[in-house]
Amino acid sequence: MSSIIYTHTDEAPLLATYSFLPIVEAYAAKAGVAFETRDISVAARILAQFGLADDALTELGELAKTPEANIIKLPNISASIPQLKAAIKELQAQGFDIPDYPENPTSDADKEARAKYDKVKGSAVNPVLREGNSDRRAPASVKNYAKTHPHRNKPFAEGSKTDIATMSAHDFASNEKSVTLAQDDVVSIVLETQAGETVVLKDGLKVLAGEILDATKMDVAQLHAFLRNAIAQAKADDVLFSVHLKATMMKVSDPIIFGHVVKAYFADVFAQYGDDLAAAGLSANDGLGAILSGLDALPNGAEIKAAFDAGLESGPRLSYVNSDKGITNLHVPSDVIIDASIPALVRNGGKLWGADGGEDDTLAVIPDSSYAGVYKAVFDDVKAHGALDPATIGTVPNVGLMAQAAEEYGSHDKTFEIAAAGTVRVLASNGDVLIEHDVEAGDIWRACQTKDIPVQDWVKLAVTRARASQTPAIFWLNESRAHDAELIKKVNAYLPEHDTEGLEIQILAPTLATAYSLERMRKGEDTISVTGNVLRDYNTDLFPILELGTSAKMLSVVPLIAGGGLFETGAGGSAPKHVQQLVEENYLRWDSLGEFFALVPSLEKYAEQADAPAAQVLADALDRATGTFLNEDRSPGRKLGTTDNRGSHFYLALYWAEELASQTEDADLAAAFKPLAESLRANEAQIAEELIAVQGSPAEIGGYYYPDAEKTSVVMRPSATLNEALAGF
Repeated sequence: MSSIIYTHTDEAPLLATYSFLPIVEAYAAKAGVAFETRDISVAARILAQFGLADDALTELGELAKTPEANIIKLPNISASIPQLKAAIKELQAQGFDIPDYPENPTSDADKEARAKYDKVKGSAVNPVLREGNSDRRAPASVKNYAKTHPHRNKPFAEGSKTDIATMSAHDFASNEKSVTLAQDDVVSIVLETQAGETVVLKDGLKVLAGEILDATKMDVAQLHAFLRNAIAQAKADDVLFSVHLKATMMKVSDPIIFGHVVKAYFADVFAQYGDDLAAAGLSANDGLGAILSGLDALPNGAEIKAAFDAGLESGPRLSYVNSDKGITNLHVPSDVIIDASIPALVRNGGKLWGADGGEDDTLAVIPDSSYAGVYKAVFDDVKAHGALDPATIGTVPNVGLMAQAAEEYGSHDKTFEIAAAGTVRVLASNGDVLIEHDVEAGDIWRACQTKDIPVQDWVKLAVTRARASQTPAIFWLNESRAHDAELIKKVNAYLPEHDTEGLEIQILAPTLATAYSLERMRKGEDTISVTGNVLRDYNTDLFPILELGTSAKMLSVVPLIAGGGLFETGAGGSAPKHVQQLVEENYLRWDSLGEFFALVPSLEKYAEQADAPAAQVLADALDRATGTFLNEDRSPGRKLGTTDNRGSHFYLALYWAEELASQTEDADLAAAFKPLAESLRANEAQIAEELIAVQGSPAEIGGYYYPDAEKTSVVMRPSATLNEALAGF
């Protein structure tokens, strides 16, 4: 093992890297630990598709399949189409020769460009790197900090009208069919239209023996009926209307659903002007914001804009992402990511924000019912028992099934918007029909795969975590759902292979598992949620946001099946606002605690694989330093004039140096770090002053998606005293 790979990603985490990584590299070098970087940002991934940058993601994907892998992955943009277009525009302005995003490709060149861009959009990074299952939990130091410095979860008001609206039938959950393959095969997906045409949607799809293959559809006519009712309900109840989807992870299906919501809310506008908008390439799937920004190019743009304004006036009141800037819930599909937006609603007492910035009760619209019941159970619990108190509640860590692209629903090349009525069939190589659905034009059909080896590893990891923490583990699986029924068979088959004596391990439907976990939380008890990929994503935001106030402070370890390690650093949902604040005020509020946590097990893994005891000393000292960091409350503040992300890095560096100087396991390291620790402590006031002095004026970083490295480094390392101390170290 030669080095640890530290990823360059996007937005606030990338900016933080320019400040934090130089500290890490300087400290690690004293212990003989080398770091390398790989750029897997959305911009770098775009450039790689056109041969203008190294394909770092593919390289790391191959590395993740080896025992030598040691990768620290920061949060990356799961690019929606509007974000992808914005990144393309920025790169073109910077001089890169790349094509526009082809909305409706017809030529071979356009089709080739579209195929390249499709590899970048959505959650493209995670399925490649996650060659293992997820072990995500709040470190004890963070949980203890939350208990002694609790944030406030607001109670739902008496008589709160806030509720969940979801489909009761005809959605992905109710139409799901699932099979477990008996042998290796190559299957195909075809649409046989009512007109007698056979359209191959996907061929050459390799499947393995024991693999679960499932498929389902969203009936779009029924979706529109549901949306009409939800809009009418929000209007009648005089609550905010707010849709919650996952248009980043489910990068094909959910933007389409989002577009249907936009069209349903502005039904009269699209009835009158829909053809004009389509002819101009303005798609509801991109959101209201993209449409409004393109109206100036239309001869009747002002007329259409007035119609949208009238629709906003006559429809139910919308929730707003940013009322000051007029950004509604329907503006940008990637602005209303369910795993961040619903927990925020719960924390805020069941209220979101309206056009005037005021708070109000909300109808949270979650079209597909697969996991809407989880959030409904949280609403019901908080309404019945009051807000959860971070000072007393237990924790809900997660063991998530995600290896080898398990349960990548609605996000890849097996999701289709059906062009014509007929029947979609999944065919074995011998022609046998494995799964079939009757479909209408416009329906959304999707399939996914879950391989057997990841399931075996998932069950093993669940038992390992339950035994290590002596905590009950609950598999969140619904026997009445087709996919879950197949998983339950496997769980019941693989659990007996492990020593579960004395452990509480259950299988509960997600709604019941939510209620059970919340009941235990209120008693101060912990419960491991063992879930599939989508619920992993939801739960590792939901519970941390309620417990800790944020999901960015979680320890996220992915023990790779081949023996290496992937160490993730928390969620990046609030990253865009942080970047905007840095550019406007030279203040970065991003909290790098997740990076601190990920670095500890990464160094431990390096120590183990490279037989490098000095790396273990670094890790132990960093763990203690992080505890001091929390106790001293050195996380970024919320306003100008306080410690921001850069200041938090300085204090972590100070405490880490002091721990290394005082430890007795490695005398050489202690001697090396003593002068630095003394220098940082002696110059603490000066360094802190230099870091705060730059705040309050605009900062130039040269780009949002592909910032200039030199400019960004200058902005993120403004303390000459700190820089000189590290350089002379």
